Amino acid sequence: MHGPGPSALGSLMKNRAIALCSLAALTGLVTSVPPAAGASPLPDTARSARAPLAWRACATKALPSLQCASLKVPLDHYDPGGSQVTLALSRVPHTARAFQGPLLVNPGGPGGSGLAMAGTVAKSLPKEVAAQYDVIGFDPRGVGRSEPTLNCRPGHFEPVRPDSLPDTPETERANLDRARAFARGCASKHADVLPFIDTVSTVKDMDAIRAALGADRLNFFGYSYGTYLGAVYGKLYPYRVRRMALDSLVDPSGVWYEANLRQDYAFDARHKALMAWIARHDAAYGLGKDPAKVEARWYAMRAALAEKPAGRKVGAAELEDTFIPGAYFNGLWPHLAEVFAAYVNDKDTGPLLRAYEHFGASDAADENGYSVYTAVQCRDALWPRDWQTWREDNTRVHAKAPFSTWNNAWYNAPCAFWPTHHLSPPDVSNSALPPVLLFQATDDPATPYEGAVGLHRKLRGSRLVVEEGGGNHGVTLSGNACADRHLAAYLATGEVPGGGEVPGSSGAADAVCEAQADPKPSRAGGGSPGPGRGALSVPWSTMRA
Repeated sequence: MHGPGPSALGSLMKNRAIALCSLAALTGLVTSVPPAAGASPLPDTARSARAPLAWRACATKALPSLQCASLKVPLDHYDPGGSQVTLALSRVPHTARAFQGPLLVNPGGPGGSGLAMAGTVAKSLPKEVAAQYDVIGFDPRGVGRSEPTLNCRPGHFEPVRPDSLPDTPETERANLDRARAFARGCASKHADVLPFIDTVSTVKDMDAIRAALGADRLNFFGYSYGTYLGAVYGKLYPYRVRRMALDSLVDPSGVWYEANLRQDYAFDARHKALMAWIARHDAAYGLGKDPAKVEARWYAMRAALAEKPAGRKVGAAELEDTFIPGAYFNGLWPHLAEVFAAYVNDKDTGPLLRAYEHFGASDAADENGYSVYTAVQCRDALWPRDWQTWREDNTRVHAKAPFSTWNNAWYNAPCAFWPTHHLSPPDVSNSALPPVLLFQATDDPATPYEGAVGLHRKLRGSRLVVEEGGGNHGVTLSGNACADRHLAAYLATGEVPGGGEVPGSSGAADAVCEAQADPKPSRAGGGSPGPGRGALSVPWSTMRA
């Protein structure tokens, strides 16, 4: 799924820049609460993780206190004496006397590496906040520096791919052949581990990390698909949760096939928002003042590239790859508008080729992230095995939301041929958790707002902070001072906004923050486009997180 959210952005959203704000100070100490009898139906992961972690310095210039470690966990948590996998961990240790325990962080995915996120979050929070937590990052099983790592089919995204629109039997067959080849590649290379690459197994790993850290309870902060990890962890280990903040919320219903279809409508709406922004700035880009006509010119560009790919590298599918990140982060809009204008007005493909390399080619570069993304989503839940169902559903959605529906369908199509049996997603409804703090932008396409409202209702006592009118994926630590104040207060003292409906938020929010303004046009010229802010990587495929 596109970004969940839903390869967490594979990491297209490594281009999602995060400007970091100063937040308020925190106080308070960790208290130990013993788990209730029968709190979890799962094996006690603590039994497999009693030895203390051996942290070693792995400092960088920007993060002189960064430490690294590894942790062995069972491949199959129901067989703790069997094969093991190794998780790669990172830590920025606390420095304050008032220690609030470990804060485990996850950037999304499935397939997103979380090692760097520990340092980013520690630097992004005010010193008084970060100083009282051990901020812990980790590469989930199969990802990055964890072992073994998955890479099912190297070169799967090499251009030029078949047109994503299956307008001819030949084009549809070519795309189906690619999907089958990817599934076969995973089965051939990773048959022993694929049955254990899934959300529930990762959640059990999280509890093993908690136990290895010597903590009775865990603090957790997750983005995008990381919010689903948090919700499932809370369901399986409710008495192990101390504080939990979740940003850009995965819809726990319809995991994952239906959620992808719902997401396609939201991505199309966000693409239309970009076209309307370009129309408002016709003086800068010369593409017209009518949003519908600007959009028509974009689809004409797409048709031309389907006929003649730019530089033998950017066809129709690659054009979609290049513009999809703009749905995650409006800071990319000026760069994408320049690419669009150069192609249409100046017949210049150079900016498009550079933009594809910078934004669109990230899935090709992150073969591991996509492999884990696919392995988790295909294993987590039931996907239709009859391609006719996919064809009918995506044709219906494409008729109303043509921007990326078929691109998303082919991204997920290996699940129609996946070699493992599916699991049943857990019902994350929960009344046993302490207050969970939720963040969501109303126009986020990767994790649509309706799903956030659904999760809010399932987590009894949770509080929802809404960025009204915001369309970026990721609300906190990205420049919204209002959202950051809520996050800081929560991490400081556990304070959450009061319950009750808030006007202007469809009756679902406990607090509302105004969205940040859209960017201004920039005419940077011929240089490679690149995001202008920050650091935090939130992978764009959380449902492709």
